[in-house]
Parts: sequence; C-alpha cells; structure tokens
Amino acid sequence: MKYSAGLLPFRTTAGTVEVFLVRMAGPYWAHKDDGACSTAKGEYNPASEDAWEVAQREFCEEVGMPAPAGERTDLGEHRMPSGKRVRVFAVRTEATLRFISSNLFDMEWPPGSGRIQQFPETDDAAWFGLDEAAVKIVSGQREIVRVFADNEALA
Repeated sequence: MKYSAGLLPFRTTAGTVEVFLVRMAGPYWAHKDDGACSTAKGEYNPASEDAWEVAQREFCEEVGMPAPAGERTDLGEHRMPSGKRVRVFAVRTEATLRFISSNLFDMEWPPGSGRIQQFPETDDAAWFGLDEAAVKIVSGQREIVRVFADNEALA
C-alpha cells in the first residue's frame, strides 16, 4: 500500500475561509482546470518517516517556498480511489503564499515512445474559497475539503 502526507494551508479573508491548493502539472493535466488541483503532498513510508515532516518537505518541493509555520490540525488519513492513503494536516497561516517552482519527475512521453522526459509535479498554486476548492481539487481529495469544512475548530 502507498502512503502520502500533505499540507493544507488555510486563512480567513474578509470572513471567508480559503485553502491553498497546487495545480498538478505534466501532460495529463495540461489544459485542465476543474479537478486538477491537489493538496501539496508526497509519498512516504509510515514505518520510517514522520508524516508531518514529509508534509512540510513536500510543500516546499511542490511550491518552491518553505511550508508555513502555524498550529497544525491532523485531518486524518483519507483513502484515494487508487487505494493510496493520504494523511493531511491543515495549518492556519497569514503568510504570503505563492507558487515559485516545483521539483521534476521523469515520465515516458509520448506513451510507448521509449522517450523519457521531465515534467514539473505542479505548475501553479492559489487560494480558493471552500466551494471553489471542492470543484478545483481532484475528485479523490474532495473528502479532505469536506472534512476540513466540517471541522468547527478551523473555521
């Protein structure tokens, strides 16, 4: 089984709660908008790595800036349609977050060509209100937004 840990920064602006999501990159996500965002997250081994540390590291790798400091709330582990389990931490922040750069991954492209190319994992990030976030985030992670929205301590 695969495990990932992710970070969901949030803030309140003019009475509206917003979350910070990354836009997935690479050829499969080109020209997609709705359903193309994610929490900044990455795989880890729960037997040998700390999920919170991985979530912070992955945020930095996918956004290009350090993860925001702040009190964290564990939103629990969520099963994705692929079977992967994603543990997400929400962090309230007033930091100015913006996309700077992303790490790269290797992939055969076009499929069956034998040609390996590099692509960024993410290519943008933005703040979204909760209703919009539920549309922008990939369908498998909508439960994370719902759990976050239902957590009264975070509002």
